[in-house]
Amino acid sequence: MTPAPERGGGTAPAPRRVRRFLRHNGLGLFFLTAFLLALAGQAVAGHAEFNDQLVSDGMAPIGFGTYVMSSDFAVDVTENWQSEYLQFFLYILATVWLVQRGSPESKEPGRAGTESDKGQRAGRYATEGSPRWAAATDWRGFVYSRSLGLVMGTVFLLSWLTQFVTGVAAYNEEQLRRLQAPVSWTEYLTAADFWSRTLQNWQSEMLAIASMAVLAIYLRQRGSPESKPVGASDSATGVEG
Repeated sequence: MTPAPERGGGTAPAPRRVRRFLRHNGLGLFFLTAFLLALAGQAVAGHAEFNDQLVSDGMAPIGFGTYVMSSDFAVDVTENWQSEYLQFFLYILATVWLVQRGSPESKEPGRAGTESDKGQRAGRYATEGSPRWAAATDWRGFVYSRSLGLVMGTVFLLSWLTQFVTGVAAYNEEQLRRLQAPVSWTEYLTAADFWSRTLQNWQSEMLAIASMAVLAIYLRQRGSPESKPVGASDSATGVEG
């Protein structure tokens, strides 16, 4: 596939294409970079903390690579991932059926539900620029029209499963260091360690969503699509700045 021609013929120089790519994808690239930096920082800090614990228990410290590949690091990472994807999964589904009057994060009252094909430009109402599956009236259209929630829900379940599996391993390693018997998977499922790790993240995510939905009714952030225009009425719903 050849690059799009520049106005007047030819193709855009490589530096210009790079700048255009960065400009058009700045939001995703910014948060991906922030994610990688935070993950690296967590690995460094977690390694130091883990080795401090080992030394205090009279054991030899481990290398950075060994820690990064360990269940202790994996469970700390995935317990945050699962809660974030749960947040988005619930938010996506809840905003289909529930409204918050005055919030830019909500549909207008009276529009709750999956809406009509015409309003969603789906099926026979799909336009020339619509995704191919949006025009399908069979299972493809059904799946595509719910694909965002399905992917978010699947990632949440996989992350939570990974947290559970790595959590069992990390918990049993700690049990053995204390000269205590390891637990089975079913025992860990009802253990305080598993639910403490899980619920301490869930409660913070639910609070963050509630805060965003309600505070955006009365507060503004000029230029942000997550906020209403500065001069919009507090009662204006579903209006983005």
